[in-house]
Amino acid sequence: MNIRRIEGGSRMSQAVVYNGIVWLAGQVASDTNDTSVAGQTQQALAEIDRLLAQTGTNKTNLLSASIWLADIDTFDEMNAVWDAWIAPGATPARATVEARLAGPEYLVEIAVVAAVP
Repeated sequence: MNIRRIEGGSRMSQAVVYNGIVWLAGQVASDTNDTSVAGQTQQALAEIDRLLAQTGTNKTNLLSASIWLADIDTFDEMNAVWDAWIAPGATPARATVEARLAGPEYLVEIAVVAAVP
């Protein structure tokens, strides 16, 4: 069995690759001084791009996405950034829900699963 763990720690890995699939941990903004959902979404998506590249794939190979918003009323603001980022014709299955995140400074968290060609 060949499981590859990316940026692994004592609690979790940022990505795990197995059998042509990569699962990413939930990505959040690294700079929470940005208090806009749009800004935090851009940061999370940049981390997703970085991790996908590190595993040999990219957003055109997304299979699914899970998005958690601290306030569902910011759905449209998050979607504006998502829609500008997502590759046309490569939209994944997706769920978006409101949830209390790890800390009040976080406004959005995104986790994706992608195929690794």
